[in-house]
Amino acid sequence: MTSDASAAPTDPVDPVNNSPASESKSPPSIYQYEDPAYRVFVDTLSYLEPDEIALVLEAYRFSDAAHAGQTRLSGEPYITHPLAVAGALAEWRMDAQAITAALLHDVMEDTAVSKAEIAEHFGKQVAELVDGLSKLDKIEFQSYQDAQAENFRKMLMAMARDLRIVLIKLADRRHNLQTMAPIRPEKRRRIAHETLEIYAPIATRLGLNNISRQLQDLSFKHIYPMRFRVLTRAVKAVRGNRRELLTKILDGIRSKLQEANIDAGVFGREKSLYSIYHKMVDKRLSFSQVLDIYGFRIIVRDVQTCYLALGALHSRYKPVPGKFKDYIAIPKGNGYQSLHTTLIGPYGTPIEIQIRTQGMHHLAEEGIASHWLYKDSEESGADLQLKMHKWLQSLLELQSPTGDSSEFLEHVKVDLFPDEVYVFTPKGKILSLPRGATVIDFAYAVHTDIGHRCVAARIDHELIPLSAELANGNQVEIITAPHANPNPAWLMYVKTGRARSKIRQFLKAIQQDGSSALGESMLNQELRALGVVPSEIPATVWEQVIRDSGKKSRREVFSDIGLGRCLAAIIAHRLVANGEVPQTEASVSAPLVIRGTEGMAIQLASCCQPIPGDPIIGLLRKGQGLRIHTHVCPAARKSRSSEPQNWIHVEWDPEPGQFFDVRIKVTANNVRGLLGRVATGIAQAGVNIEHVDMDGEKPGVFTELNFQVQVSGRTHLATLMRSLRRIPDVIRITREQE
Repeated sequence: MTSDASAAPTDPVDPVNNSPASESKSPPSIYQYEDPAYRVFVDTLSYLEPDEIALVLEAYRFSDAAHAGQTRLSGEPYITHPLAVAGALAEWRMDAQAITAALLHDVMEDTAVSKAEIAEHFGKQVAELVDGLSKLDKIEFQSYQDAQAENFRKMLMAMARDLRIVLIKLADRRHNLQTMAPIRPEKRRRIAHETLEIYAPIATRLGLNNISRQLQDLSFKHIYPMRFRVLTRAVKAVRGNRRELLTKILDGIRSKLQEANIDAGVFGREKSLYSIYHKMVDKRLSFSQVLDIYGFRIIVRDVQTCYLALGALHSRYKPVPGKFKDYIAIPKGNGYQSLHTTLIGPYGTPIEIQIRTQGMHHLAEEGIASHWLYKDSEESGADLQLKMHKWLQSLLELQSPTGDSSEFLEHVKVDLFPDEVYVFTPKGKILSLPRGATVIDFAYAVHTDIGHRCVAARIDHELIPLSAELANGNQVEIITAPHANPNPAWLMYVKTGRARSKIRQFLKAIQQDGSSALGESMLNQELRALGVVPSEIPATVWEQVIRDSGKKSRREVFSDIGLGRCLAAIIAHRLVANGEVPQTEASVSAPLVIRGTEGMAIQLASCCQPIPGDPIIGLLRKGQGLRIHTHVCPAARKSRSSEPQNWIHVEWDPEPGQFFDVRIKVTANNVRGLLGRVATGIAQAGVNIEHVDMDGEKPGVFTELNFQVQVSGRTHLATLMRSLRRIPDVIRITREQE
């Protein structure tokens, strides 16, 4: 064992016993383990101060002691894993706290060591980092998906506090993928799919393109091992076959830049296996049809030279129209900057070119890690860290009002979608949105209230529907109305997690308001039946019932009643049970009055489409609110016999104040102009047509016109049907109910 007193801490402490590990007066060597990987790791710490190296080595000893006796499935000592993760962080030249946390990242999860013990030995910040990396194994979840979603939520919240957590997590995931061979195939595939869905996109979003490509290739290898092997062999063969062509292109680029007196580094680059495979699947190509397996990267001195180099190359090779992208003027959301162009090279071969400065290159490959890794990227890396911190905070906005972790994970996955379009506000501000984003996504990106109130939009000064997808360079103007609200149908085509989350929050709030009002009406109905005036119930009685129900407010109790989660009769009896509530003579329970405007809590059944004037009855089901049926509805009659306790008496408000959908069928002679005459008759009756379709049984004999119309009630419907019967060729009119 060699000795290196200059870099080693004197009198190291045994982290397990918290006592001097050796009584020897001579300082111990930092190479206290014979493992070659440990020696390589120690050598990579040379950029740290001696006291920081001492902290890291103490963490190694602590982790080694904590994981003593534990092995990986490969049979290796468990300590090899945290050592590899810490080694990756040391290669990024991360600080001592991050490397210490990497060495300890599994001790809370897999051993009896607590967060308090880590804080005592290594400080509060290291303990917070380790805690952010630990899974929630102590909590029982209904499914693996729920556990994954909740663990991701916890990790994201920790990432928003400290970006070093995501770097440790990505290094951890990469090493796990590299060493998964002994794991059963189905688990390997599950972990690989999770990596492609979450961790690789996070790495891309944070600008860590190098590790993102590694995660993608490793995941591809585990999901499709045979395809990975075939593609690996094919790419290896192509390297030899295309060497002469690539050399010719490389020489041509270098000579043209030299002619223009541009000092530049020119490098060939090979596409990752996963990106080649993804292109083959996405564009339905064979491997031989993928011509851009190799690209070229040009590194120049400054931004101005980037554009000079672009001009020189365009004069040498013809550019492909529509393939030029200026990410220097408009950087990607993760801070990426570069000029992209595709040229037609020798023999018609497409050549992908990236032109950037050295600082841009460092940022493109290592993202937020470049702040620690490269001196020339410190300022831009710090700006990127600030930008990424804001992005993570925006993700937290998606989860704070969302109780469902799986729903939150769905929103985040959408936000990790890497392809982007850049659009402009009327004032010229640039917004970056996922490819496929719609006008509604744009509205919510501007402001939540703009999204809630949008009714129409103009793209490049032309009116378009709200579902229209945006394209690069569009100028978008949102038209709002003060009383407009989000439509549930918007969830079918919005793309961003922010828009989806805000729409769901609004709809849930509306449902909560409606169910609360419905529940209050139902409870008041039961109380009056017991001879109780609702307003005379003492506040102390209410407080006791709220506590006993496990709720926080009356509104929550009302909402549970309205959604069918508890019965109004049970709450009413609890309120009067203690004798403090004054009671008069019990009255006959009055039916619940329905206007049809109560919102999502009360829904009119689509099977029978009740309208004012129809005798009606209400079905209350848990979590679904109140559904109104007609008395003669076959679905209602069947259910009333099987679950009578869920039905309540309801009646129409004398003045509902809105129109209701109803279906009618018009049977008539199939003559020219019939549809126009019937539609005119419907309009003259003051009725709006929502939908129409036609059924022809025998051409030239009869036809059936099926209308969905809006009427104020049965009287209005009867007036409409009388007016339609007066039209020549109309044979029969019926109201359609399932």
